[in-house]
Parts: sequence; C-alpha cells; structure tokens
Amino acid sequence: MANLVIRDLVKTYDKTEVLHSINLEVEDGEFVVFVGPSGCGKSTTLRLVAGLEEVTSGSIEIAGRVVNNLEPKDRDIAMVFQNYAIYPHMTVRKNIGFGLRSSKAPKPEKERRIESVAELLGMTEYLDRKPSQLSGGQRQRVAIGRAMVRDPAVFLFDEPLSNLDAQLRTQMRLEIKKLHQRVGSTIVFVTHDQVEAMTMADRIVIMKDGHIQQVGTPSEVYHQPANTFVAQFIGAPSMNMLPGRVTDGGRIDLSTGGSLGFGRDLPEGREVILGIRPEDLHPGQGSAVIEGAVNVREPLGHETLIYVGTSSGDVIAKADGRTPPAVGEIVRLGAATETMHVFDAQTGEALA
Repeated sequence: MANLVIRDLVKTYDKTEVLHSINLEVEDGEFVVFVGPSGCGKSTTLRLVAGLEEVTSGSIEIAGRVVNNLEPKDRDIAMVFQNYAIYPHMTVRKNIGFGLRSSKAPKPEKERRIESVAELLGMTEYLDRKPSQLSGGQRQRVAIGRAMVRDPAVFLFDEPLSNLDAQLRTQMRLEIKKLHQRVGSTIVFVTHDQVEAMTMADRIVIMKDGHIQQVGTPSEVYHQPANTFVAQFIGAPSMNMLPGRVTDGGRIDLSTGGSLGFGRDLPEGREVILGIRPEDLHPGQGSAVIEGAVNVREPLGHETLIYVGTSSGDVIAKADGRTPPAVGEIVRLGAATETMHVFDAQTGEALA
C-alpha cells in the first residue's frame, strides 16, 4: 500500500488542454472516487497515473517516488478496466495467476497467493472453471483477482461496473467496499455514476471540463456543495435552483414569488440562486417558498415526487406516499432554512 500525490497535472492533445493543473493527495489505504460527466477528464487522469498516457506537465508520485517516466509495469499499480479482459481459454486459476507471470516467486508461493485471493473474492469453488461458465459479476471478480494477486501499491479501477446490470452493480459495489475494508488497499476508482461514488468512497473528487470542482467526503459534497455544478450533480433528483436577489437585512426575494430571511451576512443587491434539495421541500412544511400547481406525480411507494409549476420551471418536492396532492392541486412548498443553500448567480460559487 502507498499514497498517491498528483501535483499540477496538465494534459494536452495537440494544442487543446484537457486537464488543467490537477492537484490531489490520496492517503495510504484511502478509497477515492473520481466522478463527473463524460469528457470531464476523470479517465484521462487515471490513465496518466497508470502510465497509459504521457504527462504534459506536472508530476505523479506513488509511495514518494515520481513515476512520470516509468513504464506501467514499473509503477507498482494494478488496473481493472470496464472490459473484463480475461482470457476465455484459461481457467479462473490461470486468469488470476496471469498477474504473476513476471513474478520471480516460486510456484508454491504463486499458488498460495492465487488461493488466498480466490478465497477473499469467494471464487475458490470456481478456480477450475472457464469464464464462459461464470456470471458477469464472477468474471469481474476474476479481473479484480488478477489485479489483487500482484499486491500492488495502488489499485486503479476504470468504470469496472458499467457492463453489469443494475442488480449486479449493486452487489459488486458492496463486494468491492467490503474487500477494501478487509484488505485496506489504496484505491482510485473512476465512475460516471454518482450513486457509486456516494456509496463507495472515503472521499469523492468531482470533475468538470478538466477541472476539479470539489474534493470531500460523501457527506461534505452532498451537504456542503462548493458550487451549483456539484449541488446539481450529486443527489437524485437534482437540487432545485431558484433565482433571487438579496434585499435589505439579508432577505432573498425569489423570482418565483415570496421572500425569505436567512439571518446571514449576504451582500445587498447580489443576484443569487437558492438551492433546495427535493427531499427537504415538502407541502405545508417549514418556511413557505413556493406556490404552484402540481403538474406531475411520480409515486415511489413510501413517498411521492411532485413536480410543481413555477415561473422558473418545475420544482421537485417530496410528498407523503399515501396521500399525495392531486395533479392540478395548488400547493405551498416549504423547507427549513438550515437545509437551503445560497450560490452567487454569476460564478455559481457557494456563499457562506
């Protein structure tokens, strides 16, 4: 195990800069997840760490050693890709053992490590089977096992669950998290799925357009988003964004109607955006901020999502699952002020 330090990392293709001075330190044994929309630079960053792309400028350190000019095989990393990339003609035992092909360890030691990894992954009884006799989740475990058997300093996962169906994704998320808790390896995991990021990570790195937007624990990026992008990217359904203007006394007049007092030191006259998560917004509760007709209902069993029409578009709130408002019914939505977020309308940055 080892820490990973990325300093001022820049990547350009021809004259186009796709990564802009990325800085990050991953602690020894930490599980860090990169997340963001397609094209944000998360996989490029991972490939640079792995040595599959050439660094334009900046440095990458693994266990205190700069690895910029080292071949992938010399970086003491192991990578698991979206594609299983396991050999169909080999048994599970041979596929896992393929990770030791360049090792000088004696054969009994190699066999011991294969057996140990198989036991950790719950694959002992499948060691003599071919990949065609395995499920998708079991094949992905084999790919993880081939990486684990080398005992690398850092594990790199590039969207390894994307090819699995929803049920298997949930199962593999849990298994990878349990595996990390047992083994304590340093893991860098890339995904476009914010649910994967929230459920698996010690810390999340949220990227957009080649820039890091925020680094924090799942709780921090959810409850204290740094800007409107993070606020809307993390959480489903997305946070409601209501335009407004700060008036005297730190009150906010909303474009949807109504006024709210925050008791915060907000600059008078500033154009702002008020952010409220749907789960914090309910009919007839808290400080009333919105009034409108219910346009759509989405029953979820124990609760119902309601889409309420306003001058700024539909606002999403949560209502009781047993007695939700009817479509067309006029409702007043409210939330506790401590659950609301205020962002600068020009920059999108969170205001204290």
